[in-house]
Amino acid sequence: MALSAKMLLRQGQSLVMTPQLLQAIKLLQYSSIELAAFVEEELERNPLLERVEDGPDPKATGIDALSEATNAENAPLSSGDPAEGDWSEPQLAVSTEALAESLGTEVENAFDGEPDLNPAAEQNKLEALGLSDTAWSGSGGAESSGEAANIEAYIAEQTTLSDHLGAQLAVATRDPVERMIGLAIIDSIDEAGYLRESAENLAERLGAAPSRVEQVIALVQTFEPTGIGARDLAECLALQLRELDRYDPAMQAMVAHLPLVARRDFAALRKICGVDDEDLSDMLAEIRRLDPKPGRAFGGSIVQPVAPDVIVRAARDGSWLIELNSEALPRVLVNQTYAATVSRKGVADEDKTFMSQCLQTANWLTKSLEQRARTILKVSTEIVRRQDAFLALGVEHLRPLNLKNIADAVGLHESTVSRVTSNKYMSTPRGLFELKYFFTASIAAHGGGDAHSAEAVRFKIKQMIDAEAPEAILSDDAIVERLKEQDIDIARRTVAKYRESLKIPSSVERRREKQALSARSA
Repeated sequence: MALSAKMLLRQGQSLVMTPQLLQAIKLLQYSSIELAAFVEEELERNPLLERVEDGPDPKATGIDALSEATNAENAPLSSGDPAEGDWSEPQLAVSTEALAESLGTEVENAFDGEPDLNPAAEQNKLEALGLSDTAWSGSGGAESSGEAANIEAYIAEQTTLSDHLGAQLAVATRDPVERMIGLAIIDSIDEAGYLRESAENLAERLGAAPSRVEQVIALVQTFEPTGIGARDLAECLALQLRELDRYDPAMQAMVAHLPLVARRDFAALRKICGVDDEDLSDMLAEIRRLDPKPGRAFGGSIVQPVAPDVIVRAARDGSWLIELNSEALPRVLVNQTYAATVSRKGVADEDKTFMSQCLQTANWLTKSLEQRARTILKVSTEIVRRQDAFLALGVEHLRPLNLKNIADAVGLHESTVSRVTSNKYMSTPRGLFELKYFFTASIAAHGGGDAHSAEAVRFKIKQMIDAEAPEAILSDDAIVERLKEQDIDIARRTVAKYRESLKIPSSVERRREKQALSARSA
C-alpha cells in the first residue's frame, strides 16, 4: 500500500486557555501575600502601572474605579433573636458603598485578651531551675557566634510550629468544630510552645462549651513536640514526664513545688516528695533533662501574620456588616497620561509595540483585581448568609455547606468557588478563619426537611451516649432510631463511624465499663 501526503481541512471545537486567562485563574487563588508579591513584580516590570500612594494622576484609571463599578445592593434582612426563626434567611446586611469604603477599612484584632503567662517571670523561673536558654544543651536555634553560615537555611523551606501542629490536627480529628477550636488554640500558642489564651476566653470567643475547649486543648497537648500547648512551666514539664512514664507521686509533688527547686530548698523537697537524697538528686537531674520550651525546636523564624481578606462585623440592628480588607487589596492604577504622551511622540516601532503591550497588561491587571475583589465579596457574603447561626450562637451551630451550595447561589462554577476560598481568611467576632473551614458535610432530614450538619449529628450522638444509664446502654441501631425521631436520616454504619471518630467505644464495651464503675461505687 503506497503512502501519500494529502492536505485536509477539518472543522472542530477545542478549549484554548490564553496565557492571560491562566494568569487570571492563578490570580483568583492567590493569597493576599502572594498577590502583593505578584503585583510588586508587575509594578517593577510595567512603567504604566503605579501605586495609588505614589500620587495618582487625575486622568489615570485603576483599582479605585472599583468603587464606581461595584455598587452591590444592600441586603438587610429582618432582625430579631437569632435563636428563633428560619436559618435559611439569616440576618445580613452587606456593606457595599461599592468597595470604596471597604478599601479604607481598618482591620480589628480578632484575638483579644492578655496572655495568662508572664514571659519575664517564666524566664526568671527557668534560669533559677537551671533550664534557661544559656544553660540548656538540647536542640534549639543555632548560635550565630563561632559557627559557619548554614547555606541550607537559605534554601530549604522550614516548617513553622503552627504548620507542624496544624498538620497533626488534621490527622487527629475530622470533626469540623474540633478543627476550628484546635486552630484557634494553635494560633494562641507562642514560639516557645505555650498557650497564651485561657480556655475561658477561647470558649467565650468561639461560643463553645468550656469543657469542649478543654477537651481540644488536651488533644493538642498530645502532639509533637511533647509539652506543647501547656499553660505554664509546671504543666509543660508534667506533659513530658507523663510521656516518659515518670510522673509518679513524688515527681508530681516536685513539679507542684518548682519554687522550692529554684531556691534549692532540698530539705523541704525531701519532706514533701518523701524521698531520700539519692532519689532527690535523680529527680532533679531528670527535670533538667526536659525541654522547658518545646516550641523552639522550630527556630525563631519570623512569623508571617495572616491578614484577613474579608471583615465581618455585627451591626447595631443585629445584622452583619461584610466588607473587604483594604490592606489585603493592592491599589494600583494605569497612567493613561504617560501612555498618551509616549504614543504622540515619534518613537521607534519597537517602543510603540512595547508600550502597547504594557498598556494592555496594565488594563488587564486592574480589571482582574476588580473582578477578584468582587468575587471574594460575593462568595463571602453567601457564606455569612449560610453560617449566620455560627456567628450568632457559636461553633456548635455550624450548618452543612458545600461548594455547590455557594456556586449555585452566586452563579459561579464550583472550581471558581474552590479557588476563591483557598488561602482566603475571614475576620469574624468569633475569630479569624479560612473560608474553607465554613464548609461541613450534611446529613439528610428523615422527613425531607432541612439537612443537618454532620457536626451537629455527632454532638447529638455524644449527648445520647453521655446520658445513657448503665442498665440501658444504647446500641448503634437504637441511636439510629432516636435520631430518626429527631428527623435525622442516618445509616447505622455512619453512626458507628461518627462514634469511633469521637473515640467512644462500642455498646458492649460501654456496658462493661459502666457496670464495673457502678459496682465499684456501690
